[in-house]
Amino acid sequence: MKQIQLRARAKINLALDVVRKREDGYHDLEMIMQTIDLYDKISIKKIVSNKIIIRTNVKGLPVNESNIVYKAAKLLIDKFSISNGVYIYIEKHIPIGSGMAGGSTDAAATLKGMNTLFDLNLSVEELMNLGLALGADVPYCILGGTALAKGIGEQLTQLEDMKNCFVLIAKPWISVSTKLVFTNLNINDIKVHPDVEGMVEAISQKDYPGVISRLGNVLELVTIAKYPIIGDIKHKLNCLGADGVLMSGSGSTVFGLFTDKAVAHKAYTAMRNDNKAKTVYLTKLYNN
Repeated sequence: MKQIQLRARAKINLALDVVRKREDGYHDLEMIMQTIDLYDKISIKKIVSNKIIIRTNVKGLPVNESNIVYKAAKLLIDKFSISNGVYIYIEKHIPIGSGMAGGSTDAAATLKGMNTLFDLNLSVEELMNLGLALGADVPYCILGGTALAKGIGEQLTQLEDMKNCFVLIAKPWISVSTKLVFTNLNINDIKVHPDVEGMVEAISQKDYPGVISRLGNVLELVTIAKYPIIGDIKHKLNCLGADGVLMSGSGSTVFGLFTDKAVAHKAYTAMRNDNKAKTVYLTKLYNN
């Protein structure tokens, strides 16, 4: 095999709770992560030279050693003394700075692709352990599907598949810094925590209304206060008939869940015609 192409799928958070701030400055989290069928395409090709060459369709995206895809490729090349170099093309569709793990999922796909391309025979668990060195979301992006995440996001438990539904993605014109959101989060300001345990049970019972009633993201306290447009989009999606609406990750993407196809498509058209959102997609959940 000389080249491989993979789909690097985005994630949303059905629940995101911050449990405490750790002494190392990071935060312990409890989250329900869910893959959706919105993806970047990662193409990896062996080359004779020992270089790592990154190209992309997005202007302004770094293609040097600061790119997480570059770091993922270098990690495996160095660890396994791979003599070949690689040419990697990143075809971006997941919005940058959207809270949907766009960079992390690209890195995860790169690790998986190189594992296959160079016959490294690493298990999913081994890839996840390696991926943690690149970022807290990378192990989940390797695992995929529906999962409970604890710690900084690296303690993962695969859950039953979520009942499938339509997902309307709406990202405003602004992007959000995860570091800025966590820096400005005061845990004492969190008065209501998502019922993560209850959502795990609802997912196991295929109880869609139970999942919807437990959607929650404590980071909205910070992000919506700084960027009110996110709250405006949430309100708009609610008015358009979404079963449930939430901000993903630290923002700035808002997603609405729908079971009614006609309502979902009508909402999609309305959001496309609204100037609140720069990027709008209608997709579905993706289960492994």
